[in-house]
Amino acid sequence: MCTFLLKSYSPKQEILKPHFFILNKGNNSGKPLLSPCPNCFVIQFENQEDKECVYWLLWCMWQSKAFYRLLRGSVIPFINIKDFHKVLLQALNQLPYPDMVFKVVEALNNIETLENEYLQKINLLKDAKRLVMRKIQPKYEI
Repeated sequence: MCTFLLKSYSPKQEILKPHFFILNKGNNSGKPLLSPCPNCFVIQFENQEDKECVYWLLWCMWQSKAFYRLLRGSVIPFINIKDFHKVLLQALNQLPYPDMVFKVVEALNNIETLENEYLQKINLLKDAKRLVMRKIQPKYEI
């Protein structure tokens, strides 16, 4: 079990331990960030391995919209630090082993690579379609 310290970010505060930031306002609340922004939490760890594990766990949770149900507020949605802490602890306790996060991230990266390859092929097919259509396009003189 990793130990961490979660609190609201203050630019005046110096952070020496391994850390990252978590967006807490807007529809992207819960998104892990490497650089701070005005509306974020900071989460600090004792070692780099715990930081990496939790970062990727939160990234996966954010991608799957796990924090969407925790949003409050009608104009600008936000996530409460206590609710976020509770959900993070539950997610960490449900992990059978920390390496699972890295395996999931590796699988996601493989899927993203395939997706990019398919998008490139789709763009090539669109270009080929345009070239075929140009062959029958009449020439206009103005």
